[in-house]
Amino acid sequence: MEQFIEWIKQPWPWWVAGPLIGLTVPILLIIGNKSFGISSSLRHVCAMCVPANIPFFTYNWKKEMWNIVFVIGILIGGFVATTFFANPETIVIAQSTQQDLAVLGITDYSSLMPAEIFTWDNLFTSKGLLFFVIGGFLVGFGTRYAGGCTSGHAIMGISSLQWPSLVATIFFMIGGFLMTHAFLGPLMTLVGF
Repeated sequence: MEQFIEWIKQPWPWWVAGPLIGLTVPILLIIGNKSFGISSSLRHVCAMCVPANIPFFTYNWKKEMWNIVFVIGILIGGFVATTFFANPETIVIAQSTQQDLAVLGITDYSSLMPAEIFTWDNLFTSKGLLFFVIGGFLVGFGTRYAGGCTSGHAIMGISSLQWPSLVATIFFMIGGFLMTHAFLGPLMTLVGF
């Protein structure tokens, strides 16, 4: 058992993790004609919790309960993985990326998220407002505007040959590159990072 735990703590190669993620799509389609995606679960939660007569939330959300269970499973799995199976090694980041991040003041690679940004202390600062509140709103708005999140479009949409998903994924990538290489530096300076 100890060897298994040590093995599972190691990063999995792409040729194992990729097919496992990719097989989620046909499994969901085969077992119940379900589409893979995470962002729709927020709509289901709102439909459960908001008793108002809002047309967007007026549907049979109980049919989509599997999606809520799926997301809860992801959250539990993430908690278990980071709490009990975390790899104790420092995260490997390319030297060029480390140099770029150091210019922005990010030097701690001891966890999955940069400690210089993602701390409770930063939550109630201008950085926190920009990154967590405004950034979270923009991600949520973009997800609804695009008709799904990156995982839904890139994994489910493209694999089922949906043209809008290919277009959405291309623009997700362009947006990520633009944010990283054009906007992140000025935004970090703006909030005093």
